[in-house]
Amino acid sequence: MKKTFRFEGLECPNCAKKLEAALTAMEGVTTAGVNFLTKKLTIEADDDRFDEILAAAVAAGKSIKEAFALRD
Repeated sequence: MKKTFRFEGLECPNCAKKLEAALTAMEGVTTAGVNFLTKKLTIEADDDRFDEILAAAVAAGKSIKEAFALRD
């Protein structure tokens, strides 16, 4: 399953790359892409693990910048 989310709170492209790297390394994630300019996060992952992966995405984002948040 592939889903795209808008995000806020990351202040630089380097922060976006850190988030992308953290998600790409997760088990069950096929691809993860962060576009800093459009503020979009696209994740392709196993359907049965998507909730877990999304929770990890939020945790990883908050570890980079406390103000990080995902929006639909």
